[in-house]
Amino acid sequence: MKVALYYSNSDVRIEERPVPKIGAGELLIRVEASGICGSDVMEWYRRDKVPLVLGHEIGGVVTEVGERVEKYKAGDRVSASHHVPCNECRYCLSGHHTVCETLRRTFFDPGGFCEYLRLPKINVGQGVYLLPDEMSFEEATFIEPIACVLRGQRLAKMKKGKSVLVIGSGIAGLLHIQMAKISGASLVAATDINEYRLKIAKKLGADCVMNSISEDVVAKFKKLNGGRLADLVVICAGAPQAIGQALESVDRGGIVLFFAPTNEGVKIPISINKIFWRTEITLTSSYAGTPGEHTEALELIRTRKFHIQDMITHRLKLSQIQRGFQLVTEAKNSLKVIIEPQVK
Repeated sequence: MKVALYYSNSDVRIEERPVPKIGAGELLIRVEASGICGSDVMEWYRRDKVPLVLGHEIGGVVTEVGERVEKYKAGDRVSASHHVPCNECRYCLSGHHTVCETLRRTFFDPGGFCEYLRLPKINVGQGVYLLPDEMSFEEATFIEPIACVLRGQRLAKMKKGKSVLVIGSGIAGLLHIQMAKISGASLVAATDINEYRLKIAKKLGADCVMNSISEDVVAKFKKLNGGRLADLVVICAGAPQAIGQALESVDRGGIVLFFAPTNEGVKIPISINKIFWRTEITLTSSYAGTPGEHTEALELIRTRKFHIQDMITHRLKLSQIQRGFQLVTEAKNSLKVIIEPQVK
């Protein structure tokens, strides 16, 4: 089979490998669609681990079923979690499933950017999601990122009536905008430095969009929100300036959610007195999503709560994946790039 082997953002090579052989309790998945995530282009995070077959946002078909697998059969249309928790450790038992050691060790074999992948027994046990007939494979690639957004907003205590500022209107930002609207936010504003992305953010439900370079984001948000800053600020951009803007934009008693990773070594410039003393501001973070949140995400997609098709800008063959990585790295006039390994 063909796989896309990642060495760097500018060096993704198509190579041949044997189709993985499955064992008892495992599944072989024919990958029909696999989304490129912003985390896939974090070179600094992967430089000591390459070469790798990346890809964790998938939709596909079960082609082989291992012994003692009773819930799934060949021909089933599925998505799957590449990371799954143990549900038994101190982290899982305290509700922090996504920092579980087992979750960090679980994986696809070899990854989503290939023609076929082996799904290990533990993933089969709790991380496979049957797709309804009306859901396409490319829609299924959004299950994992929406699960991450669900978890992030849950940890940030998002609820009806809150005012929300989303900093960064790439895919993560666009999903947070829509999730906040679904949750009943009283105001959702979004920022970016790219006018194309701001236009899409407005189309997908943002009440207000702002260019964070040319506009005074804090002043404009306060004017829109009756003189108050944001109850929830979601950072979906990795630039240090975005962090500073977030800290300036959150109201007393509000929450800042650190959702996007940054470049290596970035630190938070915080004035303890200004940010924390007498403000009761909370800084929090989230990582990944639980199997339960994947199931919730699937249902939100099935019921058309998210505008999936408006976020897909490119569909590429596996042989074109280098262009896909270039598009995601440049982050200009592209949003979700989907690789279709079975398209020749």
